[in-house]
Amino acid sequence: MSRMFGTDGVRGVAGSELTIQLATGLGQAGAYVLTKETSHQPTIIVGCDTRISGGMLSNALMAGICSVGANAVYVGVIPTPAIAYLTRYYRADAGVMISASHNPAEFNGIKFFNREGYKLPDKLEDEIEQVISSNMMGVTMPIGAKVGKIEYRLEALYEYIRFMKASVPVDLHGIKIVVDCAEGASYITSIRTLMELGAEVVPIHICPDGININRNCGSTHMEELRERVVKENANLGVTFDGDADRMLAVDEKGNLVDGDQLMAICGLYLKEHGLLKNDTIVGTVMSNLGFTLFGKAKGISIERTVVGDRYVLECMKRKGYNLGGEQSGHIIFLDENTTGDGLLSALHLLQVLVETKKPLSELASVMEVLPQALVNAHVNNEIKSKYMEYSAISNAIADLEKKYKDEGRVLIRPSGTEPLVRVMIEGKDLNEIQKDAERLADLITEVMS
Repeated sequence: MSRMFGTDGVRGVAGSELTIQLATGLGQAGAYVLTKETSHQPTIIVGCDTRISGGMLSNALMAGICSVGANAVYVGVIPTPAIAYLTRYYRADAGVMISASHNPAEFNGIKFFNREGYKLPDKLEDEIEQVISSNMMGVTMPIGAKVGKIEYRLEALYEYIRFMKASVPVDLHGIKIVVDCAEGASYITSIRTLMELGAEVVPIHICPDGININRNCGSTHMEELRERVVKENANLGVTFDGDADRMLAVDEKGNLVDGDQLMAICGLYLKEHGLLKNDTIVGTVMSNLGFTLFGKAKGISIERTVVGDRYVLECMKRKGYNLGGEQSGHIIFLDENTTGDGLLSALHLLQVLVETKKPLSELASVMEVLPQALVNAHVNNEIKSKYMEYSAISNAIADLEKKYKDEGRVLIRPSGTEPLVRVMIEGKDLNEIQKDAERLADLITEVMS
């Protein structure tokens, strides 16, 4: 049986894979594991993104929380990083976000934060899973006055907005920004924050209906944003995913600025102001080779972890770094928040833009992005980690690694959240690496079907 938790919580199709029974069980087991050492009646913050299944799953989850004697505070539709912050702000014992991030609307997910606002290590997730698989053995279900209760604080998102404005108090008067909210959780927080800081905001995809989250918009579909920035003659565009823990940008010419470039821009600014701890940025194995070359040129060390922003965070905490993230736009500014925060990343980028008075295209040129092809192979979720056990696949990978040994690299990895094996090839010729990546992805799909 595969592990219940992926790289970003428990995720699946709502109603069939992520059922209300599982959500209730996660509420019970999560509340028990995360609060069993407390001497008071514990409280857990709960929020969700705009998916239609969010209400169903949040109520099931909170029922589970209350059934083991903990209280739940429901803060409604709100970004994931706001849950991390509000858990600390309200001095709660844990936080839970119901979201499937960049995935389509039929998916949903549940991810936990501890009392300090950090995502859980594998050990704690395994303990939660063990409690569920044991049918709640040893977990007391109180009755009467000891049952937990639910409190509603839908105004909590305004506290998050205040926190964002205080974290990076940049004056945005004179800056025009196109903001794509992906029909997701940031449709209020990001627009209000940027407007209250003085920006001229052109908002798009801010009318969530429960089923349009991430649909042809947001950080995974940036074509409209790129066109709109040029049409509006804006200084830049920013876009979030469904739960707003990631952010990508578009320069004034309509060119994509990815997570590696954003970290390069902000990291260099922090270094020049003596604020980049240990002169180091933490990336992942998916980070572009150009990111490493940028670091060497600017005296910044680039560390790499496995894919997953929580693994980036673990490295940052362990070694005392304050900036890290992923090419996909999950960027952690650890001095202000404990998880990837799209709005916080946007504010840091805007701070560099305002203070240097340089256009984003010029700022982004500090790093050369080398050609990179990424193709997904669709496979059965239960066997996605076993691709190297097939000789046809392992031989094909070995051949490509030999081919690109001196002028690129090959990276194959199973997705932590979807039934996919991701094929990434980096090299000098985009057409060639794209064809090689597609051929290998097709082979993996064919062999593992």
